[in-house]
Amino acid sequence: MKSIIYCRVSTNKQTQETSLERQEVELIEAANHWKFEVTKIIKDQASGYDLDRPGVLEIFDLIKEEDIEAILVQDETRLGRGNAKIALLHCLKKEGVKVFCVSHQGELELSESDSMVLNIVSMVEEYQRKLHNLKIKRGMKRAVDKGFHPEFNLNGQRNEQGRDRIELPIEEIVRLRQNDLTFAEIAATLRGFGYNVSKATVNRRYQEYMKSEK
Repeated sequence: MKSIIYCRVSTNKQTQETSLERQEVELIEAANHWKFEVTKIIKDQASGYDLDRPGVLEIFDLIKEEDIEAILVQDETRLGRGNAKIALLHCLKKEGVKVFCVSHQGELELSESDSMVLNIVSMVEEYQRKLHNLKIKRGMKRAVDKGFHPEFNLNGQRNEQGRDRIELPIEEIVRLRQNDLTFAEIAATLRGFGYNVSKATVNRRYQEYMKSEK
């Protein structure tokens, strides 16, 4: 299993730097014991309540670039504290990445309260996505009722001045969607890889693919 070791302390004090070294040693031993392939060891010296940490941002870059499957931490507080921890756990879950802790001697076991909060966040996000899609659908219906033909807006399909069809990695779109990313998040991810695409286009290509698979 491809993994990242993540170590964090809250300050730059000498005692904290020693803790970083200790975390690294323990996590390397754990990775060897679990037979994980460690692709990177990342260290942060920042508050666990802060999301804006260089190491955290690097983790999410590597998840997309290296197909990371697991994050290894000494305990769940090293990943984060308070709302920052919940936000990171939610994002990792959406990416299909598991968290393993030395303190749990294996995969992280969430407390009942943390599980409840994550379920609520996922539920709210799903309803937000549904509402957003309903608004897009309603707006498109109104436009079509007024004579708009979206199929004419592609080059080579009646409208010679229309846009060229953007080439997109549909397999990646499907994978990200299966990991519960919104179309806006998928579009942002693809733009990071150089694709100039909107969430509406991502949505349309995904729906086209799903229809073709039926």
